[in-house]
Amino acid sequence: MSVEQAPVQRADFDQVMVPNYAPAAFIPVRGAGSRVWDQAGRELIDFAGGIAVNVLGHAHPALVGALTEQANKLWHVSNVFTNEPALRLAHKLVDATFADRAFFCNSGAEANEAAFKLARRVAHDRFGPEKHEIIATVNSFHGRTLFTVSVGGQPKYSDGFGPKITGISHVPYNDLEALKAQISDKTCAVVIEPIQGESGVVPADVAYLQGARELCDKHNALLIFDEVQTGVGRTGELFAYMHYGVTPDILSSAKSLGGGFPIGAMLTTEALAKHLTVGTHGTTYGGNPLACAVANAVLDVVNTPEVLAGVKAKHQKFKARLEQIGEKYGLFTQVRGVGLLIGCVLSEAWKGKAKDVFNAAEKEGLMVLQAGPDVVRFAPSLVVEDADIDEGLDRFERAAAKLTQG
Repeated sequence: MSVEQAPVQRADFDQVMVPNYAPAAFIPVRGAGSRVWDQAGRELIDFAGGIAVNVLGHAHPALVGALTEQANKLWHVSNVFTNEPALRLAHKLVDATFADRAFFCNSGAEANEAAFKLARRVAHDRFGPEKHEIIATVNSFHGRTLFTVSVGGQPKYSDGFGPKITGISHVPYNDLEALKAQISDKTCAVVIEPIQGESGVVPADVAYLQGARELCDKHNALLIFDEVQTGVGRTGELFAYMHYGVTPDILSSAKSLGGGFPIGAMLTTEALAKHLTVGTHGTTYGGNPLACAVANAVLDVVNTPEVLAGVKAKHQKFKARLEQIGEKYGLFTQVRGVGLLIGCVLSEAWKGKAKDVFNAAEKEGLMVLQAGPDVVRFAPSLVVEDADIDEGLDRFERAAAKLTQG
């Protein structure tokens, strides 16, 4: 029997939640595919994808099935024991990538935390404590723990929390000369997002990633790709490093990996993995059977030629229409990104007003994202239907019209 739930509304957020978020005025309560319904029963099209998470949309039958089946078997045993879904998932990820070994956790920040700790431990074991410096890029985003927020290149997120973790420097993104000038034999790792997500959907140049790979090899440093936002089919390849043809030493994944169920993974080679010996790193929930069962189902659907080819085709559909809308209403100057991670760069007149575009879209029944104040970001389901793309972009055009002619 179901217990009668006490009614809640958006105003409750301001009474009972820590005020570190400013959520939209409506509360989504149900989703199916690329459609979402709020408390009032209003239907919206979802081009936000839970910030590049809902890789198969809402309530996908394969994911609901996997979760329900596992929920009736085993939820949690801790890492004192291993479990079947975790082992199956590790096999799938190892078989599909450069990696030999997987470490599971619950979020992108945790995956990056593990990546950075591994890089420092490898350098410590092989070369000594002097080799501990990490180079990241300006405007990068790697998570919200103290370590990951210090590696992230946005001081607004790391200032005001006491002394920062030392041995971290930041160089401009896509600037190989700057990286060359900064890297040294004290560098243990270079951390790059193949496409900068939070700072505006900025893809790396192939030559930049190739150059970073060469510099890391020359200085015995590890190349870490943060693929939390770009991984699991988002670019039309399973991981973005495949799109670029540049292989990292360590890769972090989360967001899309669980299709909405929290899970993160750090992937690496056997030679590096062996430095995390028993007791050196851990997590209570990481690799739990529920999360791994869902992630297995996600990979079974996403890592197929049909879905990956579909992502590339849908990119073209989005891009062509968005460029048309941007030009017609003078709203943005550029549409950039790869696969179904797309950023529309606002024109001079609309700089700093991404939130206004977000609000206008919501009024027309469309969920979009910002990536900083100057970029409108789209990260829909990878299997979003063409009819939903058309209808969603019709709504977006109506929002653009009202906003610009308002």
